[in-house]
Amino acid sequence: MAKLEVLNPATNDVIETLEYTDEATINKQIENAQKAFESWREVDAHTRSQKLWAWSKLIDEHKEELAELITKEGGKPLKEALGEVDYARSYVDWYAEEAKRIYGRTIPANTTSKKIIVQSFPVGVVGAITPWNFPAAMITRKMAPALAAGCTIVCKPAVQTPLTTIRLVELAHEAGIPEDAIQYVIASGKDAGRIFTESSIIQKITFTGSTPVGKKLIEGASSSVKNVTMELGGLAPLIVHKDADIDFAVDQTIATKFRNAGQTCICANRIYVHEAIASTYVEKLSQKVNALKVGNGLDKGVDIGPLINQKGVDKVIDQIKDAVSKGGKLSRSLEDIESLGGNFLKPVVISNVNQDMIIMHEETFGPVAPVMSYSKLDDAIQYANDTEFGLAAYFFTKDYATGFYLYDNLDYGVIGWNDGGPSAAHAPFGGMKESGYGREGGIEGIQPYLETKYLSIGNM
Repeated sequence: MAKLEVLNPATNDVIETLEYTDEATINKQIENAQKAFESWREVDAHTRSQKLWAWSKLIDEHKEELAELITKEGGKPLKEALGEVDYARSYVDWYAEEAKRIYGRTIPANTTSKKIIVQSFPVGVVGAITPWNFPAAMITRKMAPALAAGCTIVCKPAVQTPLTTIRLVELAHEAGIPEDAIQYVIASGKDAGRIFTESSIIQKITFTGSTPVGKKLIEGASSSVKNVTMELGGLAPLIVHKDADIDFAVDQTIATKFRNAGQTCICANRIYVHEAIASTYVEKLSQKVNALKVGNGLDKGVDIGPLINQKGVDKVIDQIKDAVSKGGKLSRSLEDIESLGGNFLKPVVISNVNQDMIIMHEETFGPVAPVMSYSKLDDAIQYANDTEFGLAAYFFTKDYATGFYLYDNLDYGVIGWNDGGPSAAHAPFGGMKESGYGREGGIEGIQPYLETKYLSIGNM
């Protein structure tokens, strides 16, 4: 049977070798999930809630272990990994409560001889595909609402970071959630996507990843009209208007741009700063960015870990070289950026940026902050919206009229106003345009796992 070597991106050492799950076994797991669904759907909401709370407690008790796994297989600094575990657990907590909030309603009929009732029911077996950059949080924000709704779920984690998923599923079983109600498979995204979309048992697909892969899953799911939730690519703009608190904007830019070495779907990818404050902003940002410590995420004091692999490194370097060739100015030399070797890149600010640069049109997934100046706010909005993506956007201003004008006119599903970290379990997360559809988190996050039934009762 084929083997998967899980690598530590900080050292490129093999940290564990796993067997891929063959297709026959995956199909058997899906069948078992269907059998489990028949009983799990009948478990009352309060009991499902209690099971999720028990899972949350175990996640908290194993917080350090999970964080170390995240750092070893994904590379992010341990302090960020600890934060991710808390973030992941917050989804379990939220949907432990939402399990008890799946309300029905009665509708006044247009005649006295009828009563109308509407209720929600679990959609069925769910196939989930999650990315490598948040191996804990991306799984709990799919698994927790699915289980809370009464669904069962089979998850395919990224092959780069499967160990966190495996441990989380083990903890769920320890918490009393039936083994066949929550499962994982080790497979390529291509294989899992085909099996999930072709399955007559799986009723819903939930995916976080790139837009091209999402489109293929949507196409595959269309043949059987499966329910799908897609959280796809991003190209987040960040606008700093002339009345912004520059120091605060700089700190928040760093928070959103350099989290996980810039490898998140909502990282600020394009920064637009009003020309009146651009030079000051770039100077302050460059000073702080150049001081960030890069290294193995398990070492103390590290701010930025490695990129996930050499392919990611090469993409970032190509974007930097393209920007320099078109007039971009770096806050540190290219030689310095690459000086640590391996999958490590030192963070850099690029100033004197223009719209002709690749970095302003393609998601970077790396520790690079390109800054372009603007004179008119409407120009910044036009630049920000000039993309097929619409996941996240950020802006900084002290003026309420300006703030609401930006909010109304930016075509993005998640927007941070003077806030570089808007994600939360109790708020809906998702994008517009080619960044996908459906929402995860908040009261909206459980709806995709439910079907609505309408009952009209006539005279008995």
